[in-house]
Amino acid sequence: MMRTLRSVLRKFVTVAFLAGALAAAHVQSAELHVMTSGGFTAAYQLLGPRFAAATGNTLETVQGPSMGKSAAAIPNRLARGEPADVVIMVGYALDELIKEGKVIPGSRVELADSRIGMVVRAGAPKPDIGSLDALRQTLLHAKSIAYSDSASGVYIERELFKKLGIEDDVKPKAKMIPRIPVASVVATGDYEVGFQQVSELLPVKGVTFVGTIPESVQSVTRFAAGIPAGASHPQEAEQLLHYLASPEARPAVESTGLQPVGEH
Repeated sequence: MMRTLRSVLRKFVTVAFLAGALAAAHVQSAELHVMTSGGFTAAYQLLGPRFAAATGNTLETVQGPSMGKSAAAIPNRLARGEPADVVIMVGYALDELIKEGKVIPGSRVELADSRIGMVVRAGAPKPDIGSLDALRQTLLHAKSIAYSDSASGVYIERELFKKLGIEDDVKPKAKMIPRIPVASVVATGDYEVGFQQVSELLPVKGVTFVGTIPESVQSVTRFAAGIPAGASHPQEAEQLLHYLASPEARPAVESTGLQPVGEH
């Protein structure tokens, strides 16, 4: 009975949103500029077209890491004055932009949590990472290790290796991969194992997802979104953020390996 009631309520909310969005579309459509980091990209690629179809707005999207020195990083894009109505990124990196006055205070919307996982090349044996010792042995025996230049990679480089007590042993064969998905360099055989947030690993072909690292050394990354100061379409941007965080968006978010906020 409760499941039926929840299903009815979810459908009602969806219909209400779409009806309101369609009504707004008749008034005026907008071209929204969206910047999104890799962790939420797969979910956004599912939800963005639905929002656009419902509202009549168009979405011009660029991707980049939430932090780092690369030109594609979202903070660096904003610093260059690239247009943005919405930024979707790691929560603590978004908070820094709010402190700097680059994102409107109060516009922050919580989206989803992401865990770190590992992949190997398709066809390769799946190593055991189910316990701390198993993960430690897998890393010690791996010929090469790749990790991202965003939140998960920073954690791996600065904390995980130390927690496992193998920093000196693995650092010479471990490398941070800028700009591109870590799984892509594992798929080509350039690296034996790769670590990144699960939602960024799953879409890449040519690799096998091994699993998430043990919870005792796991780092959960919160993704959030906000509206930059000087956004051309703040009202439509707020509508997009509301939709991405809505109950009807949760199945799509979950399907990409993320955990929607509020469903712990």
